[in-house]
Amino acid sequence: MPLSWYLIVAAALFCIGLYGVLARRNAIGILMAVELMLNAVNINLLAFWRYLTPAHMTGQVFALVVLAVAAAEAAVGLALIVAIYRTRDTVNVEEVDLMKL
Repeated sequence: MPLSWYLIVAAALFCIGLYGVLARRNAIGILMAVELMLNAVNINLLAFWRYLTPAHMTGQVFALVVLAVAAAEAAVGLALIVAIYRTRDTVNVEEVDLMKL
């Protein structure tokens, strides 16, 4: 499979994620859209690693770092969403625009 196919899939996934971040009002939906964008980055990293330097492990290492960052981001993001929901009874980001409780 040519490299351009992977790049097209990654670009489409990134665009879907970007649209989700910009268009969604639900904080959980925004968090899921960010995860899509991080997965698009992983596809790019692995595709370039496979086609440019398959002898080195750099692409896989970077993909693992992105996976760890995505897992940490999801854990912290979900914890924040749960805390906001408990205090304000909503996860709509337009209603949670103040830092005051």
